[in-house]
Amino acid sequence: MIAIHYFEKNTSVLSQCLQRIPEVDESIRIKGRNGKVINVIQIEENKYHVHVILEKLIKKELLLKDDKKKRR
Repeated sequence: MIAIHYFEKNTSVLSQCLQRIPEVDESIRIKGRNGKVINVIQIEENKYHVHVILEKLIKKELLLKDDKKKRR
């Protein structure tokens, strides 16, 4: 088993134990977000750091405030 640590801008996103090492330019899905592998660095014999670019989250706008007076 190989320990894979995924990073996005020096922030740890996910750590996994896998049999296969991801390749550069491979598309992946982490925590429901699509991404692409940029760089793979071997730290130790069975420890790798994988740098990824993930899609930006699209925040839904809150419902607009209804400033009308409620009728009672």
